Formats: sequence, C-alpha cells, structure tokens
Amino acid sequence: MFALADCNNFYASCHRLFEPKYNGLPVVVLSNNDGCVIARSNEAKACGIRMGAPYFKIRDEIKKHHIAVFSSHYTLYGDISARVMTNLARFTPDVEVYSIDECFLGLSGIQNLNEYGKEIRETVIYNTGIPISVGIAPTKVLAKVANKTSKKFNGVMVLETPEQISDALADYPVEDLWGIGRQFSHKLIRDGIETAAQFRNLPMDWVQSNMTIVGLRMWRELWGESCLPLKTVLDPKKGMCTSRAFGKLTTDYTELKEATSSYAARLGTKLRREKLCTSVISVRLLTNKFGPEAAQAYPAITIPLEHPVNNTLDLVRVALHGLKKIYRRGYLFQKVEVTATGLIPEKEVQLNMFSEFKGIKHDKISRVLDQVNMHYGAGTLKMAGEGMEQKWTMKRQFLSPCYTTNWNDIIKVK
Repeated sequence: MFALADCNNFYASCHRLFEPKYNGLPVVVLSNNDGCVIARSNEAKACGIRMGAPYFKIRDEIKKHHIAVFSSHYTLYGDISARVMTNLARFTPDVEVYSIDECFLGLSGIQNLNEYGKEIRETVIYNTGIPISVGIAPTKVLAKVANKTSKKFNGVMVLETPEQISDALADYPVEDLWGIGRQFSHKLIRDGIETAAQFRNLPMDWVQSNMTIVGLRMWRELWGESCLPLKTVLDPKKGMCTSRAFGKLTTDYTELKEATSSYAARLGTKLRREKLCTSVISVRLLTNKFGPEAAQAYPAITIPLEHPVNNTLDLVRVALHGLKKIYRRGYLFQKVEVTATGLIPEKEVQLNMFSEFKGIKHDKISRVLDQVNMHYGAGTLKMAGEGMEQKWTMKRQFLSPCYTTNWNDIIKVK
C-alpha cells in the first residue's frame, strides 16, 4: 500500500502559520518580482482569483475582497517542508519526497490503514502546524486519487477494496488523473471519456496504441497493479541552475557582474552541499520577451573546465569570463542564468594530466565560506564581486520575515 501526504495550500499555509490572523481569510502568494499569482488559499479561489493572474491586473479585486498578499519566500517554504518530511519519515522507512509539499510513503504490512492515516495527519499538524491530506491506496496513481478525494472529507481517504476504488473513480475527472497531460485529456474528452472509471474501462490495446507506455502504466495502476515503485534514493542530478529575474531591467555591466558573481557563488554552495563537481559552466543573459518595444537578445556561452570543481572562486571567475564574452551594449537585460552540467561526485574527480590543478587553496576558502555562513547565516561572508547594495535583486514588496532561518526574525513572546 502507498500513502500520499500532500500539504494543503502549502505556500499560503506557511504564511498563516506565523500570522494566524489570516486563517479563514483569502490569501495569495506572488511569483518572483511580485509578478503573478502562484498560490491561492481556498478562500482566494472562491473570490475568483486565477492561478497565474498578473498582480497588476487583480489589484482592484484584491482590495475589494480584502485579500492578503505575500511575496514568494522559498527559504521559508524549504525549511517548513523539511520539518513536514521529517515528521512523515517517523511512520515508515520507505519515503519518497516527490515535491516540496508532497511525499509518498510505503505502508506495506500496516494494519488498520484508516486509523494510521489519521495518526499521520494529526501528528504532522500538531508538530508543524501545516494542514495535510493523506490518501492511501494499492498504487501511486490511486493514492493520488485518494488524496484529492480526501480533501472533500476529513483529510484521510483509504481506497482498499475494489468497491471503494470503483466508487472513487466513478465521477473522478479524467483530466485530474496523475500523468494525464493536457494533450491526452483533450483527446480523451473529445472521444467521450470524461471520468477515470471510463478511462479504466478502455481496452488495454487501445490505451497502449494511443497513449504510449506511460498511459498503459497509469491504466494498470488504476486496476490496482503497482507499476511505479517508490524512489527512496534520488537519481543523481545531471545539472544545476541558479537564476532569478532582476528587480528592474538593466544595461549596467557592473550590476550584471554582481548578479553573475552572486549566482555563481550560490551555485557553488549547492554543488558542495550535494558533494558534486561540475565540468561545464554555462552563462546566459535574457531580455524581457514580453517587452516587444525593446530589442531582444538571448546571448549564451558554454565553457568546458580544465578540472571539475565546486569551489566558489573558480566558479565565479569562469562565470565572469563567460559574461564578458556575451555582454552586449544597449540591451535591457531582465535575467542572468548560471548553469552547471557534467556533474560528477567529488570523490570521482579525475584531474587533467596536461595542466596543473591549483584549486586546493580555493577549496579551503570555500569550506570556510560555508562554515561561516552556516553558523552566522547565509550571506554573512561573500565574494566582494557580489556587491554590497545589490540594486538588481528581486522586487519583493510583500516579503515575510525569515521566521525559522534567521535569529533576528524569530518570533518573540512577551
């Protein structure tokens, strides 16, 4: 049996956790630079706020319905997510963290699944304050169905018997099935297949010929045959990217250098955390594609490294070299991307016999950077090239404090 634990309105719930005055009130969370809506509470959905709606277009609706607005705060979300996943891992050794707010659990051998699901839900809510829903079923796809259905009831749904599964699929929209993309859902609905039960009753040969092997696996899962095992060990990463849109368009080369240095340094921190080294660095500049009145350009460069590295100094040096090669005057740039590919584990690095490796000192400096920033907080010690004022950083007008990751922002009880 599989369980899917899903945090309800996760981004909104993270903000409500520290500002409970917004419980029961409409809440929306905006994307980088406060651009558009990326998360909504149920109350905001009821007010007609659409996912992806540009903020500047819905300001009147926000005022009319007294909707609370928050800038996206991924440091907060990541920390709260880790707390939720740690609590879920107490109930089984078989855990697959599927996304920041979803987790599959293996529950083989567990008796009285309904009571166990309630215990999981109540424990997470009590220990973290984040409301979750739990769906339990013989396969992952059915667990997804159970989870979504559970939100309409008491937060826990178990699909164990053939009768329970058939009842749940009878009126479950086919477009909501896990793995059904927009293209396949349009095709199925056009052919009169509107529910999961109707899809399950299709001939196996038709599914295989029209929806490839992926659709066939999903069809088998709906019949209770497990085809998607838990991934308790994550696949090794093939690439990493650091990128954020600027708070304002810029042509200033100094600001671009600061941003590139900052993203390369952040990339180095990610690589060291995963104990990986990169052998290829790519740098890319992007203009605003939604500004047709301005000239468009997307220059990019890919630079193979003599030695695989993950230290900050070498990564910043290479990234700035790439920026210098692709920079073009007169363009208003909105974003810079720094990407690492050709990733290999630290312990498997092979040096180049034709060139001397000089990164040992840089590796030591990077370890000091990590230790200081881990102890005193991110950004305490950084490269001078990253700049002090950083006028290019994202616009986050409605940003919440770092309640759980910064001592200065911790809630004080008087």
